[in-house]
Amino acid sequence: EVQLVESGGGSVQAGGSLQLSCVLSGFTSFGDPDMGWYRQAPGNVCELVTRIAADGDIYYVDSVKGRFTLSQDNAKRTLYLQMNSLKPEDTAVYYCAADQPFRGSWPAGLSGCGTSLELWGQGTLVTVSS
Repeated sequence: EVQLVESGGGSVQAGGSLQLSCVLSGFTSFGDPDMGWYRQAPGNVCELVTRIAADGDIYYVDSVKGRFTLSQDNAKRTLYLQMNSLKPEDTAVYYCAADQPFRGSWPAGLSGCGTSLELWGQGTLVTVSS
């Protein structure tokens, strides 16, 4: 079974840092996927935070540029999201996602996480207090 397993969420004060990890367990039918992170806060849409495509191109939503860094360890099949200078508005459940490569850009917003893309993790809560 192919799974995405996330870790690293938690509570931090504003200005602090957290690192999220996502391990791809198993092998997809379509080879190495594009991978990224969405987040969803209560009452909000599921928002695309960052994503790395098969060609190495990385997208960041404007609100996290300069604060969040996406990286990938292909040998460990792990995706990392380093989050610095965290703000209360970053509070959300963060979901790792994966999809077939070369299918174009991912939706900037979804009505709910867990839809539209091939694989989703279980989510990890990030809470930033002021």
